[in-house]
Amino acid sequence: MLTRRTLLLATATTLAASSVLARTPVANDPVAILTAIYGRAASGKGDGGGAFIIESKAAKAKYLSKSLIALWAKADAHTPKGDIGPVDFDPVTNSQDPDVASFKVTTEKIEADKATLAVVFAGHRKDRKDEAEQVIRYDFVREADKWKIDDIKGAIEGQAWSIRALLADSLKS
Repeated sequence: MLTRRTLLLATATTLAASSVLARTPVANDPVAILTAIYGRAASGKGDGGGAFIIESKAAKAKYLSKSLIALWAKADAHTPKGDIGPVDFDPVTNSQDPDVASFKVTTEKIEADKATLAVVFAGHRKDRKDEAEQVIRYDFVREADKWKIDDIKGAIEGQAWSIRALLADSLKS
């Protein structure tokens, strides 16, 4: 026999479980993706960087949108043999010499099929003069029910940069 107490207890348990599940990031959630990327970049001495997301076709397919991969392929094909491509730094750490000690991921905007998140990170060396250089923004798009990075943006020496813009600009020369 179902008593009122049993019904209330079952309802309370269900509500508690659903609120915990609602706060747990899904593996394909943009926050979880960036947390995994920066967690890996910060591991050890924090000098491994995040270039692993762009180091191979398989890595690009895992992390980047189809349109960004296509643009990158065009830019690579347009680069003279033996030259370095338009992205000659680690965009995840905004550097040539990665240094990540800690990070915080913040959602700036999220919709059904696109999102913008910011990551603020700090290094061990504390050698960056401009705090804006420690903020990287990510535009995500949803493709086939998975979130993919569609652009990465930052600033260096007061100048804003965007991976999409760097790749597109390289096609103009």
